[in-house]
Amino acid sequence: MKVVLQRVLSGKVIVAGEVVGEIGQGIVVLVGFEKGDINSYIDKMADKIINLRIFEDATGKMNLSLKDVNGALLIVPNFTLAADCRKGRRPSFQSSEDPEKAEEMFKKFVEKCKEFGVEVQTGIFGADMKVHIVNDGPVTFILNSKDFS
Repeated sequence: MKVVLQRVLSGKVIVAGEVVGEIGQGIVVLVGFEKGDINSYIDKMADKIINLRIFEDATGKMNLSLKDVNGALLIVPNFTLAADCRKGRRPSFQSSEDPEKAEEMFKKFVEKCKEFGVEVQTGIFGADMKVHIVNDGPVTFILNSKDFS
């Protein structure tokens, strides 16, 4: 499970000309699943994202979490995060989770994030999405569930 987090002032996902998910201040989460990912990764990743202190306090230091600033999450499925670009010029997606299982894991991840009591909006799994992000900082982090082992 790979995740790219972006602290944002706003974010939205458009599918077929319609806004399907939109937030103000918060975090846009691009998430991709790989073969071998297990449900415990979902729990750990959700906890990490919700409680990661990436928002500035009154002194300008990153000391506040998403919950501390009453922020929201915009979770966007992104299978390309599982790409392997080490060889050649065309990305390989052999390590990407099968679409059916990845969609199931995406839904579980969204539900787990909702359990923390924050607003959660999403993109649509498998759709052609246009993602609009106003990155704040810019502040961007890459998380990999393999780092939790």
